[in-house]
Amino acid sequence: MTAARRPVLTLLLAAASLCLVVPARADSKPLRVGWVFAMANAPAVIAEQRRFFAEEGLNVELKSFGDGPVLQQALAAGELDVAYVGAPPVYQWFSRGLDARILAKVNYGQAAVIGTATGPVKTVADLRGRRLASVAKGSGMDVLLRGFVLKEQAGLDPEKDLNILPMPPANMNAALDRNVADAAFLWEPFVSQALLRGSSRLVLDLNQALPQYPWYVVMAPVATLKERGADVVKLLRAHHKAIAFLKQQPAESNRIIAQAFKLEAVQTADGRTITPEAIVQEARKRLGWADSLETSDLRFIQRLMDYSLALGFIAQPLKVEKVVDTSYWLKATAGGTK
Repeated sequence: MTAARRPVLTLLLAAASLCLVVPARADSKPLRVGWVFAMANAPAVIAEQRRFFAEEGLNVELKSFGDGPVLQQALAAGELDVAYVGAPPVYQWFSRGLDARILAKVNYGQAAVIGTATGPVKTVADLRGRRLASVAKGSGMDVLLRGFVLKEQAGLDPEKDLNILPMPPANMNAALDRNVADAAFLWEPFVSQALLRGSSRLVLDLNQALPQYPWYVVMAPVATLKERGADVVKLLRAHHKAIAFLKQQPAESNRIIAQAFKLEAVQTADGRTITPEAIVQEARKRLGWADSLETSDLRFIQRLMDYSLALGFIAQPLKVEKVVDTSYWLKATAGGTK
């Protein structure tokens, strides 16, 4: 090759290499998904670990949060695109100006009132004059506690008839053991851990009192729906696959859940050891997963909205239809899981 032709060939090779560089698509940036760190939100974990998000071509950045209010703050700050969170934080922030929509269901059930095995609380009416360990006032679970459990089931005034002790759910079983509280309002896996140890009794299973009541939902700000609607459909398709896996592969999904939530074996009073997977299986007695928002689910969310208004947690009445949009889920599930 002559020296004169060498620069020409170099230029051609450089041009060819530039043609091989594919510009990054705008929608290839991660979809930032927040989720409340609770067993009921297991579909988010399953979708990631079983690569259902990846199968849909999604680059998902998954981040867990300790509770719904903290997660909603991240949404309001523009730090998340989608969330797995309780319905109450969604409509409470909607009432304060965060334009967002509930898109699909995540689970049903999960909560219970438990008391010490030999203690005085055998029914929710026995909570009168007692100390109840629970979560922060104004949170979604607090709405359910005050509006349904205490007022409707027990006929109690939550401000006057008992002492509600706010604390992290991981501390509630210890509070019962140490006689700091007479009962606790908490959820899975903490309920199952206490019952399997034999130190507590089940006072009220919310999933029996309110059969298959919805709790966690998939939601997104309207800005996400406008900018990344196609990705939201893909996420909901992966979510649908994860729920099918939870139902069809209970042993494997129990193993994934036990590992993801770092569950430890439980020692019973008679010396038996209960495995982490058995704790998850016990929790399934009060907890299940589904993604379709049924008419009964919408009625329950409206009921929560009405509780929140009566309790002073929101300032104006809300209608569930303003906050729910199932069109993306319908697109995701049309024709099956594919």
